[in-house]
Amino acid sequence: MASVPSVSYSITVRLEVPAGGKAVSQITHVVENAGGIVTALDVNTAGHETLRIDVTIATRDTEHAEAIVGALEQLDDITIHKVSDRTFLMHLGGKIEMQSKVPLRTRDELSMAYTPGVARVSLAIARNPEDVRRLTVKRNSVAVVTDGSAVLGLGNIGPEAALPVMEGKAALFKRFAGIDAWPICLDTQDTDEIVRTVQILAPAFGGINLEDISAPRCFEVEARLRELLDIPVFHDDQHGTAICVLAALTNALRVVGKELGAVRIAMAGAGAAGTAILRLLLNAGAKNVVVCDYRGAVHTGRDDLDDSLRWIAEHTNAEGYAGDLRGAVKGADVFIGVSAPGILTGEDIAAMNDDAIVFALANPEPEVSPDEAREHAAVVATGRSDYPNQINNVLAFPGVFRGLLDAQASGVTQDMLLAAAKALAEVVTDEELGPNYIVPSVFHPEVSHRVAGAVREAAGGRPRTEA
Repeated sequence: MASVPSVSYSITVRLEVPAGGKAVSQITHVVENAGGIVTALDVNTAGHETLRIDVTIATRDTEHAEAIVGALEQLDDITIHKVSDRTFLMHLGGKIEMQSKVPLRTRDELSMAYTPGVARVSLAIARNPEDVRRLTVKRNSVAVVTDGSAVLGLGNIGPEAALPVMEGKAALFKRFAGIDAWPICLDTQDTDEIVRTVQILAPAFGGINLEDISAPRCFEVEARLRELLDIPVFHDDQHGTAICVLAALTNALRVVGKELGAVRIAMAGAGAAGTAILRLLLNAGAKNVVVCDYRGAVHTGRDDLDDSLRWIAEHTNAEGYAGDLRGAVKGADVFIGVSAPGILTGEDIAAMNDDAIVFALANPEPEVSPDEAREHAAVVATGRSDYPNQINNVLAFPGVFRGLLDAQASGVTQDMLLAAAKALAEVVTDEELGPNYIVPSVFHPEVSHRVAGAVREAAGGRPRTEA
């Protein structure tokens, strides 16, 4: 449950009230007493006797919204006509659409865009397949692929339920990087079928963004597709998260005056995101890291190590710590959580080193209460939009793919990820940097541009040009 009212649970209530008197102030008073926030009040129609008004209210969750509506129903001389959930209204009919870039107003235009003129373009590509990037949407298109097995923090909810999230991802690609992205929701969770399906769809796309595929399946899917395809394959839950975390940590360390190679880091989560974060941190110079999963610290003496956990054990925890997360956090300089809600308390954060850094990124409920963490840590970040320092993958993936597409890259390297993280961190100037501002806003105009440029340069590509 959200701790404070949020726009994601906002409702609009249409009411009919007497034209005179104190009805409007009564409505506002009732909403505020119930813990909601009136964010807008619009008169829909006005008459001599009554007013029809739309009241928009931010609430904490669905139950809270219902309670506020119930309280409004108790007011005398007020009639509720309709209650609308604004989030569901936004999703009606989907959030994305395809539009033609060329006019189709005359027979001439139709003859060039489609038959017979298009045949000349098809034959040109058949003679020189490299022209497909120059003459088709492939040059600017990304497939957003999921099997619905690990959607947000909701778990294995399937491909249909994943579609609104993939639509949202496609919308973000367009908004922040001008990229045409297409949601591909697969009705299979068989690794071989996923790999083969993406392989045979790949000719239409300039890049593949794997999304919300559970571990450890996601590791094999990504690795196999990278071997099979000549276009970039990027798993945002892994690499997008890792870029954002490294950028945020780079700036958080600037705030507290510590160096990455000298700090002790405790991590919670050894799945897709945790493993990718770890790899990027090690490549960036981190040396002292302990990773914990639900069984405790990952170390070489455990008898349950699969290939991924074994890699973690062999590259971290040099002292062989075999205890639990709380013990790993004690005396640490940095905590990074990509795991489960409520697994630490404020007392655990108090046991960390002075000027501690806490990244509690589980969504929607973090590993530790941000309010409690802020009492003891110098810098706190979450995945939530209602606290400072939101670690949001939209800071990374649009710019990363813009750079990859512009460079016509055939793959993704660690050097590209490191370059993206460095560029993202540098968007925050010395004058702006502080405990509550270690990453830029997702709406900062330089974010996508800077990240794209860094990735393009790391890929050896040239600045974006038009055909």
